[in-house]
Amino acid sequence: MAQEQTEAGAPDSTAVRTALWRALHLEVDPPPHVLADEIGLRLAAPGDGWRDRPDMDPRATSAFRAAMVARARFIEDLVAEQAASGVTQYVILGAGLDTFAQREPELAARLRIFEVDRHEPQLWKRRRLLELGYGLPDRLHLVPVDFEAGEDWLDRLTDAGFDPGQPAVIASTGVTMYLTKEATVATLRQTAGLAPGSTLAMTFLLPAELVDAADRHGLRRSEEGARASGTPFISFYSPQEMLATGREAGFADVRHISGAALGERYFASRADGLRPSTGEDFLVATV
Repeated sequence: MAQEQTEAGAPDSTAVRTALWRALHLEVDPPPHVLADEIGLRLAAPGDGWRDRPDMDPRATSAFRAAMVARARFIEDLVAEQAASGVTQYVILGAGLDTFAQREPELAARLRIFEVDRHEPQLWKRRRLLELGYGLPDRLHLVPVDFEAGEDWLDRLTDAGFDPGQPAVIASTGVTMYLTKEATVATLRQTAGLAPGSTLAMTFLLPAELVDAADRHGLRRSEEGARASGTPFISFYSPQEMLATGREAGFADVRHISGAALGERYFASRADGLRPSTGEDFLVATV
């Protein structure tokens, strides 16, 4: 039985699935690889039969696998770009099994990295990093936040050493669909109040009618799975709505990056036809 099902405090199934898809990209997709991440698989330790799971079928899930590695690569390219401009803080909201700090040690050494997640998964991840010998360098901060109890993530960040007076990159991927629109607006307003030069990269799900016809069945399956697991999708946005929400929150500049644009950026030259699914886009907003 998979570790995430048996061990108290382990990350949720979505975080584990994302880590396994990133590992599967290296195992079944030919190079060049968009992202090289085997560490998430080591953290999750799902057992020998993980490749036989229905959601790991190499063909049936290829577009979702590609979408996961594309969005991670986009974020990390953005972090590298901002670090080259002098930004030294990187915040990951809903960090799950993110492994940037372990995979990119040279870039990570130039940053203070803050991973924000719920208390129990944070404790679990801390223990796994120590067990596997990765340790917890001084520049990596695991910041537990009890969202259900109303804890303020920005307050907890500041308590952990985050400097709101200095610019930062804030990443939030795969989160907004589970939140009310009011909660997302609150996050946008808080982030828009950070230091000038700060950048937010946030993903959002499109309504079904804006998703490519070939991907709508997969979106419906994802919705059904999320509802069955007790974490239903409750918020969808058109690009125009998300851009307007970002402007109203106070950002000086807002951009929409589509899933199709990520496909062109990272997959256009591939001979194997691997392409990311559509349906999840990015808002990139600058203070």
